[in-house]
Amino acid sequence: MDLVPALEEPLKKVLGPATAKVMAEHLGLHTVGDLIHHYPRRYAERGELTRLADLPLDEHVTVVAQVATARILKFNGGRGQRLEVTITDGSGQLQLVFFGRGIHKPHKDLLPGTRAMFAGKASVFNRKMQLAHPAYQLLNADSSDEAAEAVGSWAGALLPIYPATAKLESWKIAKAVDLVLPSAREAEDPLPESLREGRGLVPLPEALLKIHRPQTKDDIADARDRLKWDEAFVLQVALARRRFAETQLTAVARVPKPDGLLTAFDAKLPFTLTDGQQKVSKEIFDDLATEHPMHRLLQGEVGSGKTMVALRAMLAVVDAGGQAAMLAPTEVLAQQHHRSITEMMGELAEGGMLGGSEHATKVVLLTGSMGTAARRQALLDLATAEAGIVIGTHALIEDKVLFDDLGLVVVDEQHRFGVEQRDALRSKGKQPPHLLVMTATPIPRTVAMTVFGDLETSVLDQLPAGRSPIASHVVPAADKPHFLARAWERVREEVGNGHQAYVVCPRIGDDEDEKPKKGAAKKQSAEDEAEKRPPLAVLDVAEELARGPLQGLKVEVLHGRMQPDDKDAVMRRFAAGETDVLVATTVIEVGVNVPNATAMVIMDADRFGVSQLHQLRGRVGRGSAAGLCLLVTEMPEAAPARTRLGAVASTLDGFELSRIDLEQRREGDVLGQAQSGVRSSLRMLAVIEDEEIIAAAREEAMKVVTADPELDHLPALRIALDALLDEEREQYLDKG
Repeated sequence: MDLVPALEEPLKKVLGPATAKVMAEHLGLHTVGDLIHHYPRRYAERGELTRLADLPLDEHVTVVAQVATARILKFNGGRGQRLEVTITDGSGQLQLVFFGRGIHKPHKDLLPGTRAMFAGKASVFNRKMQLAHPAYQLLNADSSDEAAEAVGSWAGALLPIYPATAKLESWKIAKAVDLVLPSAREAEDPLPESLREGRGLVPLPEALLKIHRPQTKDDIADARDRLKWDEAFVLQVALARRRFAETQLTAVARVPKPDGLLTAFDAKLPFTLTDGQQKVSKEIFDDLATEHPMHRLLQGEVGSGKTMVALRAMLAVVDAGGQAAMLAPTEVLAQQHHRSITEMMGELAEGGMLGGSEHATKVVLLTGSMGTAARRQALLDLATAEAGIVIGTHALIEDKVLFDDLGLVVVDEQHRFGVEQRDALRSKGKQPPHLLVMTATPIPRTVAMTVFGDLETSVLDQLPAGRSPIASHVVPAADKPHFLARAWERVREEVGNGHQAYVVCPRIGDDEDEKPKKGAAKKQSAEDEAEKRPPLAVLDVAEELARGPLQGLKVEVLHGRMQPDDKDAVMRRFAAGETDVLVATTVIEVGVNVPNATAMVIMDADRFGVSQLHQLRGRVGRGSAAGLCLLVTEMPEAAPARTRLGAVASTLDGFELSRIDLEQRREGDVLGQAQSGVRSSLRMLAVIEDEEIIAAAREEAMKVVTADPELDHLPALRIALDALLDEEREQYLDKG
């Protein structure tokens, strides 16, 4: 069945080629349906004015305000003139500027007391917020102006303000919507009638009319509720169908031998597993024992012992005659995992070697920078099943890599891998292998339901015994320079007590393109100053510290552009305690494990995201001594960045922080590039605020899919699903 033709109509036909071109290029809207789903960002009441006090900088804004003053000023010795208009809304004032020949019409139109809608890009000039040459639409009912008539014909008292661009003001979009809105009546409703009535939701055509042309605020609320449900439900149906399809696949059940490798490993552990580790292990072992591929997301705070849980799962699979592969995002991390896993296993990792245990297997490493001989041997060990466990980077995915019997794939730091990479590795099993995805980035429940809705979730939220708490403090370097001096003293104290420290900087510092542009305009506030200077660099900071506050200590640098061997050598020296202070970029963010490192100083901490700071901080306090994390910033106290750093310093709960992070950044960034399909399909749904809707939609979706997996009886839902799953989204959903 085809989509309703009226909604598939190209905009070119309805609006004319010029407007359609701008809509396609700047807003990504191509059909009547696209435009109908381009919802207003908010609504201005005709009698009410927009809050000028809250305008975002450098964004295209539309405001409703009243002219307070208008005056023509001469400049350039009287040769040039400009019109300055001050508009007000009660909360604040905003300056509009018009130049040259373009001043006559606005000078005539914008008399004090006139009310209008203004659109333009908000910028700062001489410390004042202004719009230069804004487009405007008069709102005075008694004006005979055509524009006023157009506005007068708009619905009721609520003026829709659309996400707009410099080339297309909000009111022009509104006029275009007026032309296509009658087609909304032909929109097919994807929600099953029973669900819609049971939840008290208005039909889709009615919701579309009300969202664009509401008569009352209740109309807007009804429309939003309904449209949020659409987005949540269609997405959850897509995920439910994936889960259903997975249950139809067969996999080899992997049950460990009663006294094999796993038993031998557990017997030699010097500690007992936490309750959390035991609970999650049981969930995983139960999945591995079934004849359907496991699909599990393991979330655990940095240091909660995820690697131990994953290793026991891999040993269970080797015990049952299969092989396990662990995919790490970087070479440093792959090497680190290989080192720590072989250390944990001891003689159990020496299969086929002298001194190896009778239950032992071989654990091989496979990365892109390995020498030919070592690589050839690793490939041979995998093909002949000599090696039960392989740890590697995406080098594992290449065609040349053959497994004897791949039973389990463990993906570390899920968000760093693309869809194709995971699929390629899974296709190396004779039957679909079991899949365990690990992440140390805490994901709020709703995001997990939206982005990883096709994976079952396990959470490790206890820290293993012997882990220490981390104290975090913000160091305001600009306001209180002596705090920074004290920070370096604290580093010296930690080193004096036999410990080590990290100093993290946002960039490396040896590349040309990082230099600030000459003659860059002077900025105003302290916040701008801190924002505008280039971020602190590893190479500069290391040199300054070694010459200054950390003189006499052994300081080394580590960053992503070093050769793999050099990186490895630096990490080895640091792990062995030969280096006191490691000045690094975020290459240390994942997986670097040095229990003796107790202090971390993060320079320009405001340049990092909340979850990144939390990840970095997890690198200290990994031993029995308490950890210390100092967040250095030059941002003034009132800046939002300082509030963010305060939040990080105030809690060690990653889930709480990921919530704060998400509220601040909105979903797009969190869902990340690999999930861009969802980003573009969520117009109305806010992942954090709409938790209840998402949970309810998931439940309803399960019911619908279980009863009718092919959706044969719900043609409109299939259409909506096909629209959601165009290629990019198809890939997003093929995360497994």
